[in-house]
Amino acid sequence: MSATMKVMLTTDAAPACWGDKALLSFQNDEVRVHLGENGEPLRRVQQAGRKLDGMGIKNVALCGDDWTLESRWAFAQGFYNAKGGQRLELGEMSADDQAEFDARRTAINWVREMINGTPEDVYPASLATEAGKFIQSLAPEAVSYRIYSGEQLKDLGHVGIYEVGRGSSRPPTLLELDYNPGGDPDAPVAACLVGKGITFDSGGYSIKSSDGMSVMKSDMGGAATVTGALALAIARGLGRRVKLFLCCAENLVSGHAFKLGDILTYRNGLSVEILNTDAEGRLVLADGLLAASETGAPFILDAATLTGAAKMALGRDYNAVFSMNYELAQQTVQAAKDEGEKAWPLPLEPFHQNLLTSAFADMANVHAGEGQAGASTAAAFLSRFVPDNGRNWVHLDLSGSYQKVPNELWAAGGKGHGVRTIAAMLARMCQA
Repeated sequence: MSATMKVMLTTDAAPACWGDKALLSFQNDEVRVHLGENGEPLRRVQQAGRKLDGMGIKNVALCGDDWTLESRWAFAQGFYNAKGGQRLELGEMSADDQAEFDARRTAINWVREMINGTPEDVYPASLATEAGKFIQSLAPEAVSYRIYSGEQLKDLGHVGIYEVGRGSSRPPTLLELDYNPGGDPDAPVAACLVGKGITFDSGGYSIKSSDGMSVMKSDMGGAATVTGALALAIARGLGRRVKLFLCCAENLVSGHAFKLGDILTYRNGLSVEILNTDAEGRLVLADGLLAASETGAPFILDAATLTGAAKMALGRDYNAVFSMNYELAQQTVQAAKDEGEKAWPLPLEPFHQNLLTSAFADMANVHAGEGQAGASTAAAFLSRFVPDNGRNWVHLDLSGSYQKVPNELWAAGGKGHGVRTIAAMLARMCQA
């Protein structure tokens, strides 16, 4: 085993020999992280973790009395590599801080590992099964789940998941998980989570470029993120009943794949004309949202890597927040801020629903006009599948859940960004 690098925090500036405003300085087996005066110490700590991993340093011990729960967490998020091999000693922590750190690590490492897995290993049935097993392992007496796949979905009316996934030899799958800590089968459902689980997205007949397709193993990031969020909320003591729906499929091209011009009719009677097979995420989420609505839950949240438009608007730093309820959107943004994550509201109003016009169905799955506001019209599509015109519903377009190439904060791959936000919203909405 290689020697361990000791990492300490300091507010002092680095010696001039390390460069102007240097982040790190070294002496023997010690490195100091210079926090600077820019008011973003946690960002600099995460940058330090990323730099040390980038230098090939694998064994690190956090030393000194200046480390807090949040600075330890920030360093750990930077000191990550999808290839593994890191060893991080956290130093002395209180029991409560250790429990919270471990809960975050368990949830978010699972999310990152699932997103980073190959599409050969992470396919619809395996994603649903692994998510069910993971949550059940955290609260065996409180969790039950069922998995529906293939022709079962068609028979049950889950037309979106079935149609998107029927082009693959690996059947589309729906996970319905019930976390019921009280054990009462008649207990009301306090909240529902719905996740997009497209385990690989070729774009279908609206096929993506090779470059655009290269990261599409991450298109199940919504399903992974809501699963991780429920795991974290359970570890934090979630005491109300919550249901989780993961809508899983591979969007591939074949002689049996769904096509442009097809019309899907959902269980709520809405018919949808397919104008773009690469706008498939909203089609599978519609089934999950309908199932969530049928529980009578007063709060529904879905998460999805849904649109390139959200990434164009916010980059890969912020997740986009949509709701027909302004106050609920603001609560979600505040929850992200409280948890040290980044989220930003994008516009969603009833008129966006009217942009999805079709000559042959109640609506189309995309808006084909100029200035299409793609992220907002995608959210507007989803709002047609929740009660009360979406007043108790939040949609997260996960622009910040995946890093295509490494940057100063994050390794390439899944980030787990959004897990803490959703867990905090669950806690808020499930207060007794």
